[in-house]
Amino acid sequence: MTDGLLLFAHGARDPAWARPFEQVAARIAAERPGLPWTLAFLEFMQPELEAAAHGLAARGCTRIHIVPMFLGTGGHVRKDIPPLIANLQAHYGTQIEWILHPPLGDQSRVQEAMAAASLACLENMP
Repeated sequence: MTDGLLLFAHGARDPAWARPFEQVAARIAAERPGLPWTLAFLEFMQPELEAAAHGLAARGCTRIHIVPMFLGTGGHVRKDIPPLIANLQAHYGTQIEWILHPPLGDQSRVQEAMAAASLACLENMP
């Protein structure tokens, strides 16, 4: 079984908005050089989820982990992502397993990092 990682962010009209997500992707690539991964967006930016998923499938991934790069479980995570995954499941059948992970903001490690970064702001005060 070949795992792939699909980072899924909202997207924005301003290309600069994507820089933090691109930096996360670059760190992943540096840490796991052999891991097939891609960054996809819900709207305004490319690639969209479906195109990114097809790219990972073309690279031989048979289990794709979808990580919503959202701060919480809002409407996009609850309402928009499941039908996108259902379409992929219908297209690929049992050839690929799709695993939707909780959004990053709901994960304790991210919450801990955000708290630490917030407290570090106090240390930088004059």
